Amino acid sequence: MKYTEDEGVGAVSGSEVTREGEGILTIAPYKEDGRWVFDDVALGLIKEPFVSGADSIIEVLAIGIRDANAGFELRFSRSNFPGAQLELTLGKEQDGGHWYRSERLCMEGWLCPALMKYYTEPPPRLYVAAGPLKAKG
Repeated sequence: MKYTEDEGVGAVSGSEVTREGEGILTIAPYKEDGRWVFDDVALGLIKEPFVSGADSIIEVLAIGIRDANAGFELRFSRSNFPGAQLELTLGKEQDGGHWYRSERLCMEGWLCPALMKYYTEPPPRLYVAAGPLKAKG
């Protein structure tokens, strides 16, 4: 399955990525009722929450991004990419999701089974970068 910039939050503006994670994927976390969530309508994910430490990692990534609570760009890939801010290393599987650890932040977070909508197998490493939402137009 391929996404283009017209297909919602799951797309990287101006480029095409595959579901198998051969490129950089993008979501836009925002705060809803005090918790970090994201939407990816193309994959049936609406107000999908970050929980169990993943929310704390998101909170750190959002520091310094203007109006982050209203939404910010979170790019992630199984491969390192220019501008990646964190490397997350796969830990154990639990309840259908997977624990990932950032050595740099000394933090761990659980990524729910929604991760498998982007990858067929949990990546041994995820690289992430956060920044302001790009203006549409």
